[in-house]
Amino acid sequence: MAEPLKNAYNDRFFEDMTTAMSTVENGFDKTAFLKDIHDTGWKNRELKQRMRHIAETLNKHLSGAFKTQVKTILALIKELRKSGAKEESFEYMFLPDFVEVYGLERFETSVKAFEKITQFTSCEFGVRPFLLKYPARMMAQMTAWSNHKNSMVRRLSTEGCRPMLPWAMGIPHLKKDPTPILPILKKLRNDDSESVRRSVANNLNDVSKNQPEVVIGFAKKWLGESPEVDWVVKHACRTLLKQGNMELMSLFGFGSVEDIQIDGFQIITPTVRIGEYFEFSFKLLNRVDSVIKLRLEYGLYFQKANGSLSRKVFKISEKEYAANSSTDINRKQHFKVITTRKLHLGLHQVSLILNGVELERYDFDLI
Repeated sequence: MAEPLKNAYNDRFFEDMTTAMSTVENGFDKTAFLKDIHDTGWKNRELKQRMRHIAETLNKHLSGAFKTQVKTILALIKELRKSGAKEESFEYMFLPDFVEVYGLERFETSVKAFEKITQFTSCEFGVRPFLLKYPARMMAQMTAWSNHKNSMVRRLSTEGCRPMLPWAMGIPHLKKDPTPILPILKKLRNDDSESVRRSVANNLNDVSKNQPEVVIGFAKKWLGESPEVDWVVKHACRTLLKQGNMELMSLFGFGSVEDIQIDGFQIITPTVRIGEYFEFSFKLLNRVDSVIKLRLEYGLYFQKANGSLSRKVFKISEKEYAANSSTDINRKQHFKVITTRKLHLGLHQVSLILNGVELERYDFDLI
């Protein structure tokens, strides 16, 4: 089993962090700081709770007002870099969390801090409350950051204003009207940095969940500009493709499936225990004398607490199938316990989806 991310905050981490802090903050008491960190609630805190706890404890142990504390944090980053600390790692995201908690009423100081801190550890979560409190002012800053020479600052300009950033507070006004975001996405779609382009795609994917027509319009306009932009467009459209949007299916070359035949569909595990694999197989037949481009997916209908079923789509393949071909396909799905979905026992269903067209559902049971 993978080590929980929260365990990155171990003795070695705190030794490195407090040693660097002792260098830049006169009178910093490592022993007292670590005692406050490892309070009675430490073991039960999850990752983001630990980040917030570290930020709050840091505030307790840093001298001076907020502006002075920010200078100390920037000096800490400089010292950590000198000692070989890993750049762009999540462990130090309690630093932007510190700015989020204690700097919301100090806009200018906080914005300057975000610009520097994000070059060491991402500030995508920290800027969210500022977008809510200062929507126009903060979007003007995000737009300015899109021109920054540092790629991590440019990435913050798009990742920070994602309407539906996972694990973060939503931005309701940007969900409703993404217009302020669009100039940033247009500008950065062909950025030199892959991480910036990926962020553009993820932002557009967020937009597609509330304003699909905006993303479809960009896809039609941008597709074919360059291999890099083509990737951005495809990744931005992933939710709409999973939803079977036929306009996009056609745009990406996925046509009619009337000459595709599914033969011998079989559920190999009609009863599945939690922690085990659900498995099914089938034969895919292309009955015509030409190659067919096919996006092949399956829908899993999970049991909900109220007894209804909710579909989640998983991709099998996206490729060309040879003329007059027969392809045997087997697929497994692990029904392991995860934090993002609660499993409920009882009836579940599975279906195949060909170029957005969903076929018959088949039942199986989770026990």
